[in-house]
Amino acid sequence: MIPRQPVRQPRLGCLYLPPYRVEGISIAGEQTVVHVPELDVAFDIGLCPRAALSAKYVALSHGHMDHSAALSYYFSQRNFQGMGTGTVVCHPDLAGPVRRMLKAWADIEGQQTPFTIIEIEPDQELEIKGAFFLRAFKTEHTATSLGFVVIEKRSKLRKDLVGLEQEELMALKQKGEQITRIIEVPLVCYTGDTMWGAHFEREDVLGANILITECTFIEPAHRSRAAVGKHLHVDDLARLVRRTRAEHIVLTHLSRRTNMNSAYRFLEMALGEQDMHRIHVLMDIRRNQERFDQQLDEAQRENEA
Repeated sequence: MIPRQPVRQPRLGCLYLPPYRVEGISIAGEQTVVHVPELDVAFDIGLCPRAALSAKYVALSHGHMDHSAALSYYFSQRNFQGMGTGTVVCHPDLAGPVRRMLKAWADIEGQQTPFTIIEIEPDQELEIKGAFFLRAFKTEHTATSLGFVVIEKRSKLRKDLVGLEQEELMALKQKGEQITRIIEVPLVCYTGDTMWGAHFEREDVLGANILITECTFIEPAHRSRAAVGKHLHVDDLARLVRRTRAEHIVLTHLSRRTNMNSAYRFLEMALGEQDMHRIHVLMDIRRNQERFDQQLDEAQRENEA
């Protein structure tokens, strides 16, 4: 009798949501890493596929193993491949345990891998790339947890100065007057593992163009299980979809047992057909590939026109 072949590893989910790619793997209880290459940040690192190594920053939502297990490997491989020292951004409660974990690995390996740990409190920001900032916010889970929003800060002319001639603006500037104002544009929000809470009232969360959110319990009958684990249920997602202005809503942290066809049926029942065009399931490899192929065809036709 011929034995079965080994179980295949899940493929990397990938979405192109212009101008950003959202790629990674997210399976509830097993592994979650969500990488946005253009922003140099990966959210969580339960697994470290090769693609995630290019992230200069890992924004760690919480310490559960399926979200943090590959952190040591991330640091090690960044160093081994000459990619520079990796950086983890985490809640202060996790900084000490992460240092102790890395000390244990140094003892095991007999060498010290370089690493950087940046502690971040809710509502604090970190400049990650030019005008792009990573902002943390408090979430509600069974462990200390954070969500993150990437904000772009843009300089705009003060509203009361719009219409003035260039010479008048230069004169004001030479007098030392501030003629510009900073506006904040939330680009990408990542909720991590969380139940419903006040963070879903935040303007930077609701205003992000790309919202990456967990929806662990997709079946209507699993409301009580979601409450016990402090996760989102599909009914919570429906509330969120009605409030968010996101053009794209990327669902993560579905169970391996979730059948994709059933998932879309439950989603449409809860959300209504009118919002389904905004919904993307990160691990729906087939649909996401079809979507990418269509984007590729459209781009080629535009180039040929």
